[in-house]
Amino acid sequence: MSSQFELYDLRITVVEIRGRSVCGLQVGDYVEVTESNRLRIPAGKHFCIYALSSILPLLPASQRALDPADWLSRDSHAACPDPDEGVIMKIERIGKRTLNTDDLT
Repeated sequence: MSSQFELYDLRITVVEIRGRSVCGLQVGDYVEVTESNRLRIPAGKHFCIYALSSILPLLPASQRALDPADWLSRDSHAACPDPDEGVIMKIERIGKRTLNTDDLT
């Protein structure tokens, strides 16, 4: 039995702000999830933990190959939970990598 599997690396990008960005995010700001569980934020930037919290439950499914009929394979947007901000984010697959089960928990 193979102990290897494939996951997508992801980029979560702010694509729209419908209110006022109290947290300081701007359209185009992003965070990446790579190597299964590593967050990468560009140097000198930040990403609001509350905006990130709204997208975290979607990430494990977005990292995996999905049936084309699955709603998660077609719906890639999420909103920040702060209604005054209206930060809209998009999840994109930016690469695919092979990982070893034994290297992860």
